[in-house]
Amino acid sequence: MPLPLKPPVLPQLARSRESLPDGDGWAYEVKYDGFRCVAFVDGDDVELQSRNGKTLTRYFPEVAASFPDGRFVFDGEIVAASFDTLGQRIHPAKSRVERLSVETPARFIAFDLLAREGEVLMELSYDERRAALESVAGVEVAPVVRSAGEAEGWLQTEEGVIAKQTAEPYRPGERVGMVKVKRVRTADCVVMGWRPGKAEGTLGALILGMYDGERLREVGHSSGFTAKEKRELPGKLAPYETGERGSGEPSRWTQGRDLEWIGLRPELVVEITFDHASDGRIRHGAKVQRWREDKPPRECTYDQLEG
Repeated sequence: MPLPLKPPVLPQLARSRESLPDGDGWAYEVKYDGFRCVAFVDGDDVELQSRNGKTLTRYFPEVAASFPDGRFVFDGEIVAASFDTLGQRIHPAKSRVERLSVETPARFIAFDLLAREGEVLMELSYDERRAALESVAGVEVAPVVRSAGEAEGWLQTEEGVIAKQTAEPYRPGERVGMVKVKRVRTADCVVMGWRPGKAEGTLGALILGMYDGERLREVGHSSGFTAKEKRELPGKLAPYETGERGSGEPSRWTQGRDLEWIGLRPELVVEITFDHASDGRIRHGAKVQRWREDKPPRECTYDQLEG
């Protein structure tokens, strides 16, 4: 008997909120920092599907081999030591994938069960699907709590929280019945330089640094300024320019564009909020909250990214 669901099955998505919903009818799970994955398990035949419907199977052989015997379709997350570790696995060389699968193995954490044997479970409520998932032996299951108060602690220690309405069915590809609240952190950073914006005479991003002992290390960038700020900031920063300019190496994210930068003396400090850091860098979500004229640059230390 074949599985009752075949790829692609797009995962149900969450709407962003700034605070956790409260009251009856909600369950709360940890938000993981990994690759969303729908796993189709038919005995030894396993297919790992990404959030956008593409295969992940060849990149994570140790995950494909980790599922219990049976016929299931799980929704979950592939996680590893860090998000950068996962990114290194998306590589065409089979030898590299196999080596990293041993050196930095990934694992699958399940948080929903969409099908079991010949039965599709998506029309069942979250509570019913969760009970079915917890009955499957041999698969790691995301922890769940039943009150916002219990989940609040995860906003201090994890990437965030996913809240799910317990009476709702599973809706593939839709942003209904689920909300996500990301952990928001703050840090003070030295402004090491800036990158020009697309429009002439405007700023695109600030280059941020922190002191690791005596060394000032780049830790990321902050963008998302208003159009007015983008026009005004080059003039504000001009007195601090060192005369040093350069161009960073293009990457797959910049589509071949050089990243021009303009160096600044390490005298300006900004307070930022951010929601994710890995391998000593702020990866995304950094926003400037205020300029810190009262903060000595040397007090912007690298230990702010720990924890």
